[in-house]
Parts: sequence; structure tokens; C-alpha cells
Amino acid sequence: MLSKEKIARINFLANKSKKEGLTDEEKEEQQKLRKEYLKNFRESFRKQLDNIEIVD
Repeated sequence: MLSKEKIARINFLANKSKKEGLTDEEKEEQQKLRKEYLKNFRESFRKQLDNIEIVD
């Protein structure tokens, strides 16, 4: 799971991007953080799906 600081940074960069734009370094950081977030999300979602048991 991503730390609260990283999630806050993702949100900050998204808001800054909408308001004033990002520098090249910030764009790279944003992409890196997004990839890490999506990787964690997919792993967590996969675990949830693996734990689902269908009962008739």
C-alpha cells in the first residue's frame, strides 16, 4: 500500500498540473508515482478477486 505522503504528493502534482503546469522533473515524478500506485492497486484488486468464493 502506498504511504499517505506519496498519495498526497500525487494529488498535489495533479492539482498543480491543472492550475499552472509541471516542470519536466515533476512530470517524471508524477509518472513514477502513478505507476507505483497502479501497481499496488492491481495487486490489491487481484488479491480480492482471488479470495472471492462463489457459492450456489
